[in-house]
Amino acid sequence: MPSALQSVKTKIQALAIENLKEVIHIRRHLHQHPELSFQEIKTSQYIAQKLKEYGIEFKIGYVKTGIVAIIKGKNPSKNIIALRADMDALPITEENNVPYCSKNKGSMHACGHDVHSASLLGTAKILHKLRNEFEGTVKLMFQPGEEVLPGGASLMIQEGALKNPAPKSIYAQHVFPSMEAGKVGFKKGMYMASTDELYLTVVGKGGHAAMPAEYINPILIASEILLALNTKFMIPKKKGTAIPTVLAFGKVNANGATNVIPEKIFIEGTFRTMDEKWRKVAHIKMKKIAREIAVKRGGKCIFEVRKGYPYLVNDELLTTRSIGYAIDYLGKNNVEELPLRMTAEDFAYYSQVMPACFYRLGTANKNKGITSGVHTPTFDIDENALLVSSGLMAWMAINELSA
Repeated sequence: MPSALQSVKTKIQALAIENLKEVIHIRRHLHQHPELSFQEIKTSQYIAQKLKEYGIEFKIGYVKTGIVAIIKGKNPSKNIIALRADMDALPITEENNVPYCSKNKGSMHACGHDVHSASLLGTAKILHKLRNEFEGTVKLMFQPGEEVLPGGASLMIQEGALKNPAPKSIYAQHVFPSMEAGKVGFKKGMYMASTDELYLTVVGKGGHAAMPAEYINPILIASEILLALNTKFMIPKKKGTAIPTVLAFGKVNANGATNVIPEKIFIEGTFRTMDEKWRKVAHIKMKKIAREIAVKRGGKCIFEVRKGYPYLVNDELLTTRSIGYAIDYLGKNNVEELPLRMTAEDFAYYSQVMPACFYRLGTANKNKGITSGVHTPTFDIDENALLVSSGLMAWMAINELSA
């Protein structure tokens, strides 16, 4: 490593320590004031206030609450990269007994987006302080609405957030409660699945349960459809390997009674995969199976597929370099290789249009009992993770600008 770059790393590490209390304060403020997807008005104002305080140029108003900030180093057009954080919370009532517990009942940062935004602000402060130490430009993207379709990432792209200037690559980090604080994880290539929402309405003929000749029970039709989709729905193979696929149904609503057969039954589920061609074929196949069974039993099935996020792919070369940056910053023992996941992320939209690296930030501390998963009312983090999150992202950004 060039001595100049080694000197920059030392400065980043020192600034990460110096800024830690402030980043924790920011994270706790955001955690106390969560706002749901596309409603992040006060969150956006608070982030804008911090950027202004740091002297960083920014523009607000992407998808109403999104923010794009710019940090220019020497020779700003030489290379351009983007760093992204999401801002929205989940409709969950927090059950943690902590001083920074959510003040907005029914809303909670249970997926760590408060961590992501606070970390990116910490990274921004470091990069702005060291702007004369690197060449190129860093674009900071604070994005709304990651948790719900159509996903704030897709809308940010539509509204030109990746233009003027256009980055050559993009990074994002995400909390990972399965990993101890102080560690990070990477996965080259395919990492997370596409996701589609499934909505089925199975229609029969309602009636009194004691008179089976006079009704067509949609519950029985629906049962047969669900079993068929799980047994007949074959997972294809690509080059001899099964394509990772998940088909699952989590909600069934019949609204009948012990002696009342309803006319309709409503079913909701999810479909996830790692192959776009198979995704399209699967949509057609699922609908065909469901409709044919319903008609055969004297009913009908209205099968709606709400297409969600695409699969997330981490660019092989960018991620390989990034693993090297992380090892240099944290040590080899603190950088792990991650398995493929069938969860989904709207960062996938960015990964479809440019080289991207989506990595995981360890946030657990078993000794302190901080182990709850994301999307749970007891999710929390070991705040020492914020020392890693801000410094490492700044280090990777500066290295990638020099690559």
